[in-house]
Amino acid sequence: MAPTTASSPAVLPTGVIARYAIGSLGTGGFSTLPGLVLVFYLTDTLGVAAWAAGIVITGAKIWDVLAAPVIGGISDTSRHRTGSRRRLMTAGALALPVFFLVTFAVPAGVAPAPAAVWVGLAFLLASTAFSLFQVPYIALPAELSAHYDQRTRLLTARVAVLSLAILLFGAGGPMLRDIGDAYTGYLVMALVAGIVIALGMLVSVTIAPREDASPSAPATSWTSGYREGLAALRRSAPFRALLAAFGLQAVATGLMLAGANYVAVHVMHSDDALTFLFVALIAPAILCSPLWNSIARRVGKERGFAVASVLFAVATASLVAAVWTPGAWMYASVALAGAAYAGMQALPMAMLPDVISHDARTSPGANAGVFGGIWTAGETTGMALGAGALALILTITGYVQTVAGVAVTQPASAVAGIAVGFSIVPAVLTLASLVFLARYRLRRADIDALTRQDA
Repeated sequence: MAPTTASSPAVLPTGVIARYAIGSLGTGGFSTLPGLVLVFYLTDTLGVAAWAAGIVITGAKIWDVLAAPVIGGISDTSRHRTGSRRRLMTAGALALPVFFLVTFAVPAGVAPAPAAVWVGLAFLLASTAFSLFQVPYIALPAELSAHYDQRTRLLTARVAVLSLAILLFGAGGPMLRDIGDAYTGYLVMALVAGIVIALGMLVSVTIAPREDASPSAPATSWTSGYREGLAALRRSAPFRALLAAFGLQAVATGLMLAGANYVAVHVMHSDDALTFLFVALIAPAILCSPLWNSIARRVGKERGFAVASVLFAVATASLVAAVWTPGAWMYASVALAGAAYAGMQALPMAMLPDVISHDARTSPGANAGVFGGIWTAGETTGMALGAGALALILTITGYVQTVAGVAVTQPASAVAGIAVGFSIVPAVLTLASLVFLARYRLRRADIDALTRQDA
């Protein structure tokens, strides 16, 4: 069944946009907080070696990558049989806070090896619950509107809330973590964050369209999600190009997110710097979200995406000077990266429903959930590789892990590695993504033609 966009309104109601965007309070929270603190929790509270911490997180993400296409197929089947994607989204929203709390509930005194296993299993389950919500959530814009600019409007609103969530969880999470001892602080952080994440997701569940069910729809096997996803990748050149560009950028942002805590503590020598880094990143992102909407209207989403990517690469590359002269000047570079980050998030996500609707027109029977599953798998892979790249950099440069309450002095090589991993490496990855973006050929005229045909 193709996305049902023919009857969508020419102008999306503000309430629809608001409720959809609020879901990013949940997705942004879960994407931000583990990426920010989980490696640090493993290496500096539980005493897990950096290389082992990388394996724990990457292993959980690999599972998530394998599960996402299957969940995409299940989401499509559920939509056919019940008329909506709400069941899967609700299940994920309710399960996620439970497993998220368990992830950070390792008791004091547990040895590093069993602690790593505990965190790995709990985070795997939390990531699976996240995908139950995220995969159908990504599929919704193609079903909510058929219009090129309305999709941009919908997704820029989502990114504004996403940016707010990154600020809220990125700055507020570490503040909650500092309540009491390290173990209690992480537990309080996980409890409060889990509740907020669930509430944001449950609000967005209400926006999933309802339509006539088809109880006779065939059941989805665990392999059908892979088959349909691979088929979508083979036949849709715009999807391949967009996913490759976005995936590479996910590696870059995942690396920076995982490295922010290390930058604050070991490069800037201030625990408070982490909060200021997030404020510097996200305040411009929130303010610039409407600007990227306007740019996309003028020059097209793909060109706006390219401009944002170049701006982000320039801003992050400038941070390499922190190897020699770290200081408050870094906030200016991070602010410029934040302004670009809003476009790097909003525009590719607004391009995805265009890809889905184009594929549905050229390949009848295509399903939005399959695209959502592959997209989530690609993004998850990128974020996991970013965290894994940081763990590799820490290992190569001689970073010394520790347990809560025990201070160590890091070698100069490790401090330099943290700074380079926060600057040059993300910049190179972002510039490399432009090679794939150049192959994206879908334009406004193509989507407008589909809209006229549906009308």
